[in-house]
Order: sequence, then structure tokens, then C-alpha cells
Amino acid sequence: MDNSNNNKLFVRNISFNTTEDQLNNLFAQHGAVLSARVATDRETGRPRGFAFVEMRTAESAENAIRSLNNTEHNGRTLYVAMSEQRDRRPMTAYGRSN
Repeated sequence: MDNSNNNKLFVRNISFNTTEDQLNNLFAQHGAVLSARVATDRETGRPRGFAFVEMRTAESAENAIRSLNNTEHNGRTLYVAMSEQRDRRPMTAYGRSN
């Protein structure tokens, strides 16, 4: 199996009504989906308008990008790209990254 870091997609401009199941079903048309997570605000639990979808293979991730980027879903134009690795920085005593 491919390195999952190469298979994780960043999906922005999603409708606030889009569910993880809807994303899973949409991306599953382009390959096996390992996970679909809609980002939510920690304090309110409300959607933030973006999500992460992890595909089983790099090939299916690339296929999903080609097929879904700049397409409409739930009334919004989706922007789909490879997710960039986020540096994990140590937290300060105040809970913020350095």
C-alpha cells in the first residue's frame, strides 16, 4: 500500500451542510476512501468549510483531484488538492505553537 501522506486530500469551499458520508460517497466514485473528515470549530462544533479525504492509493487520490477539482457539490465549487504535511510544533504553556 502507498504511503498515506501521499493519499490525503485537502478539500476546501465545501458547503457547511456537507456531511462526511456525502464526501465519502462522492470521493468513492474515484477510488477507495479510507476516511473523510469535515473540519469543525473546536468551540462551537460548526463546520469550517473544508475537509480532509484520505484515499487508499496515490493513483485514486490523483484521479479524485482531476475529476473533482473545480466541480460543484451542494451549490459550492470544490477545490481539491494534495494535503501538505503540517509541521508539528511543540505547544507553549499558553497552548499556542511557537
